[in-house]
Amino acid sequence: MASELCKTISEAKLERHKNLFLNYRNLHHFPLELLKDEGLQYLERLYMKRNSLTTLPENLAQKLPNLVELYLHSNNIVVVPEAIGSLVKLQFLDLSDNALEIVCPEIGRLRSLRHLRLANNQLKYLPAEVGDLRELQTLDISTNRLITLPERLHMCLSLQYLTADRNHLWYVPRHLCQLPSLNELSMAGNRLAFLPLDLGRSRELQYVYVDNNIHLKGLPSYLYNKVIGCSGLGFSVAILLDQLLKHFSKILLMVLFRMFLLLLITKHLPRSSLCLKIIYDILLGFIISLNYVNFLTPISLPKSLLELLHCPLGHCHRCSQPMFTIVYPKLFPLRETPMAGLHQG
Repeated sequence: MASELCKTISEAKLERHKNLFLNYRNLHHFPLELLKDEGLQYLERLYMKRNSLTTLPENLAQKLPNLVELYLHSNNIVVVPEAIGSLVKLQFLDLSDNALEIVCPEIGRLRSLRHLRLANNQLKYLPAEVGDLRELQTLDISTNRLITLPERLHMCLSLQYLTADRNHLWYVPRHLCQLPSLNELSMAGNRLAFLPLDLGRSRELQYVYVDNNIHLKGLPSYLYNKVIGCSGLGFSVAILLDQLLKHFSKILLMVLFRMFLLLLITKHLPRSSLCLKIIYDILLGFIISLNYVNFLTPISLPKSLLELLHCPLGHCHRCSQPMFTIVYPKLFPLRETPMAGLHQG
């Protein structure tokens, strides 16, 4: 394996390759052959996915000065070293699926960087210097341990796609509303309790994913004309509805039979309230009988009919999964928002 690796690198040096593929090589250390003599001065793309690297060399930029794309997906890298900031031509950096706990502030020196992937790591915070990446278009920080996002992130004027799913975020910094190029924002599976009222005011922002935030009660009115989806995650309610449809005839007979009996013996309740109560009780009993209560999230199964009315059923535009969300401003306008009275009357 070592001789084969040396041969591959020697050929790349001799023939002045621009691309070098070192994926699946079981590398525990950065190959010294890459750093000998003048290095690979012509190399532009280095692929080192699915190895066991734990760190990067300090002289990486010196030996690979023209590197444009660096793929380090699925290694064991814990820290992004300061030396990374010297790769001044770098445009694409993939450090997904590592063991990153720290991203050094020097990453802000990568002024040509356009795509940064840090998903599936152990990051608790991002350095404020990320905001210095003025050419950055894509930032993926999903599946980490982030509690907040850096305030200076709004200075990434070219940022179009921001993915921060499955973190521990409590709020969305209001400054993100100022991102002029942001087209897609995904923050599904966090702990969001509210969203900035200005979110969605920008014409550029068209796609917003905030599902599986169980404390989130409503959406800013500016988002009502945007595409709200569920990021492909889906809801348990989809399974529930599928089962309800399969047993529709049985449920309908149960509802009609119980209505007939109770309407004969009950006179003190209004007929509409009684009917709704019967339907709700039967559906709830049906759900319990199928043992779905154990895995349905609070947002999937409203506690009462009143909550169900305030959370009408919608469908994700991308995967067509049913989801509970407030998507009808004409019927359910939010009161404390700039456009609250726009659809009234």
